[in-house]
Amino acid sequence: MRLGFDVGGTKTDAVVVGAGDEIVARVRRPTGWGAPEVVRTITELVDELAASLGIPGSQFTSIGIGMPGQVAPGSATVTHAVNLGVDELDLGEAIGMALGVPVRAENDVKAAAVGAYALHGMGRARADTMAYLNLGTGIAAGFVKGGRLWRGARGTAGEVGHISVDPNGPLCRCGQRGCIEAFCGGGAIAERWNRAVALPVLDVFDAADAGDPAAIALRDGLAYGVASAIRVIVLSGDVETVVLGGGVTALGDRMLSRVVDELAAGAAASPFLKSLRLAERVELLPPGSPAAALGAALIGAAAEAPVAPEPRSSDRQLSDRKAVFHG
Repeated sequence: MRLGFDVGGTKTDAVVVGAGDEIVARVRRPTGWGAPEVVRTITELVDELAASLGIPGSQFTSIGIGMPGQVAPGSATVTHAVNLGVDELDLGEAIGMALGVPVRAENDVKAAAVGAYALHGMGRARADTMAYLNLGTGIAAGFVKGGRLWRGARGTAGEVGHISVDPNGPLCRCGQRGCIEAFCGGGAIAERWNRAVALPVLDVFDAADAGDPAAIALRDGLAYGVASAIRVIVLSGDVETVVLGGGVTALGDRMLSRVVDELAAGAAASPFLKSLRLAERVELLPPGSPAAALGAALIGAAAEAPVAPEPRSSDRQLSDRKAVFHG
């Protein structure tokens, strides 16, 4: 039994994953603010899940935790998780040592990429290469190739949100103009819409349907931004599938249909883009998908494996046992 946590700014999604990668239990609870409250949220969920299965928490074989912020590969320390009020937090020390269970952490988008890859392969042939594009407050992607998470040389693979696609476009928080995130990030849209509503992107779409010119411009910009991200991802990585997830995708086909139209317009103008069949390579995660928590559990499972001794120079082949999903 492996535990996986997707620790978000408002909610924490927790799952128990069995030996066949199936989810056997799942709960969601509000996330506390600040490092001590984040730890309390996770430990209380460990207790709750253990009680639901009738086992002590120490019987879980591993814990994986996905959080916004930066995580060194193979570690359990999260830094700069500003949306949670966390500057630095060693989850291995705070949670793993108390339970006697190995812990690994990962950036939440990268964890979701692993989970989306696992879910994508259930019941059908699994693509060898896949990108997960998270459309939330910000925009970022995660890449999986051959079942392994690919981070790039310095861990920044997938930071597509701050690629400028229009030098005359809206100002981005990063200081550039026309970034993908400035067009389709939920935070940027909320700032530009500037209305006190609970769900700004939904409000934009509703107002656009009613004919509001400002809302139509924002809605069209969102479709342009998402389509641009998909083109960048496929043209740079040639992945077989781009899976869309995150809060903005709660709009479902209202959003996706406009992105597909934007991709089709590009294909109509370019035989080369038409040959890539971009619209056919895009999918939506189902609403309420546990992709990030599942991916965290699968990443955490790698912590179960003992560290191999340093190989001799003449024998550099290491076993890949339980290294799946880790680049």
